[in-house]
Amino acid sequence: MTLMDTIVLEVEGMSCQGCVRSVTAALTALPGVETVTVSLAEGRASVTFDPTRASSDDLRQAIAEAGFDSR
Repeated sequence: MTLMDTIVLEVEGMSCQGCVRSVTAALTALPGVETVTVSLAEGRASVTFDPTRASSDDLRQAIAEAGFDSR
């Protein structure tokens, strides 16, 4: 049984629900990602993932490829 990690990333540049959908889709497409919750109001993405299949850098890269900045 693999232990899942959860990380909360600040996402900059989201201005609408379309942005939320883009970030959610980009993160969900990564191998090992189990759940994604993106909040437009808070400007955050909470991601539960398998650290043996994805890293926090992978998550940030996916957000960048969707056109947003994260930290």
